[in-house]
Amino acid sequence: MKLQRIGEPGAEQPIVVDGEHAYDLRPLTSDIDGDFLAAGGIETVAAALAAGQLPRVDIDGQRIGAPIARPQAVWCVGMNYAAHAAESGSAPPQAPVVFFKTPNTVVGPYDDVLIPRDSRKTDWEVELALVIGRRARYLDSAESGLNHVAGYTISNDVSERAFQLEHSGGQWSKGKCCETFNPLGPALVPRDRLDPGDLRLRSFVNGEARQDSSTADLIFDVGFLVWHLSQYAVLEPGDIINTGTPAGVALSGRYPYLRDGDVVEVEIEGIGRARQVFRDAA
Repeated sequence: MKLQRIGEPGAEQPIVVDGEHAYDLRPLTSDIDGDFLAAGGIETVAAALAAGQLPRVDIDGQRIGAPIARPQAVWCVGMNYAAHAAESGSAPPQAPVVFFKTPNTVVGPYDDVLIPRDSRKTDWEVELALVIGRRARYLDSAESGLNHVAGYTISNDVSERAFQLEHSGGQWSKGKCCETFNPLGPALVPRDRLDPGDLRLRSFVNGEARQDSSTADLIFDVGFLVWHLSQYAVLEPGDIINTGTPAGVALSGRYPYLRDGDVVEVEIEGIGRARQVFRDAA
């Protein structure tokens, strides 16, 4: 069971894919958003599927949008794989490194990504992303963190490294918040359908392999991140947490940065594969 949103930007409709078939979720909800998740929407969908209550829908040729609508916050964790911290020139962090992306960076998994004006160092980052399903505030333990997760999806945490590191003024947001810099999807897989502890994640540029790792190598795992962030802020249903990227990005110096026409593909086992063409914003 995978939740998706299909249709043109701003007019997506919610669906669920189960096996070989897709089903319309509009009898249950107008969209897949924080309100839907907080109201137990995923459990309602599972029950309706089991009861045969949802109409089939043809999704061939339809654009696939981001699987969550209108997140209020996009939390990001930096250097959460030791090898990526090393290729960035840093020691593994002792506590999660956190930064934000603006919610309007979120686009569909197959949408074009715009290389910003004056960019020299636009980079890719495949990441496991989680979506919060229940409000998380001052959680008692890392174990309880998983109970506040609705499900998992794929994020490409696109970064402009010159903006991030050379123009930063000491923080990273200038290199993280450019338009289209967070392709998300293609699907939201419910928490109980996927174990986030050892998932293979990979990226490719123009068909050539770049990143190839496992979430087993996360320094701070999913439950810990939800617990940790809840000590500093209230996580709301629909919030996204990008959990960090493994080694193999252009920042390492081993690969060129992205240029107009380059194609990036990112995949995580159990979720799917996404593909973006990078275009000059001009």
